[in-house]
Amino acid sequence: QVRLVESGGGLVQAGGSLRLSCAASGRTFSSYAMGWFRQAPGKEREFVATISGSGRSTLYADSVKGRFTISRDNAKNTVSLQMNSLEPEDTALYYCAQGISMVYSGAARSYEYWGQGTQVTVSS
Repeated sequence: QVRLVESGGGLVQAGGSLRLSCAASGRTFSSYAMGWFRQAPGKEREFVATISGSGRSTLYADSVKGRFTISRDNAKNTVSLQMNSLEPEDTALYYCAQGISMVYSGAARSYEYWGQGTQVTVSS
C-alpha cells in the first residue's frame, strides 16, 4: 500500500521561503517519478514540478521556474520542494504525487498516488 505524507507547509510573508517534504512508502521509490501539484480555492489543480525516478530530470511550471526547486533522496524515500521568493499567488494546498513510471510528466493523469496535501499561505 503506497502512502505519501507531506509536511513543511505554513504561513510565510511574500518574498520568504518554505521547504516542503514528502515521505513515501509502499513500493520501490526510485522506480517512480514524483511530482508536486497545487490547488488554490476556487481553482483547478495545477502542476508545479516533477522529477524523474533517477532524479536526473526535472520539469517546472512556468509560474515557478527559477523560484522553486524539486529534489529527491532515493535512499530516504523522500521528495522535496524548495520554494523561494514566494508570492501571494503561490497560496494553495500543495500535493505530492507518485507517478505510474520513472518518466516524469506534468499531467495529473500520469500520477497514481496522492498525498493529503499541505497548506501554503503567502501573505502580502
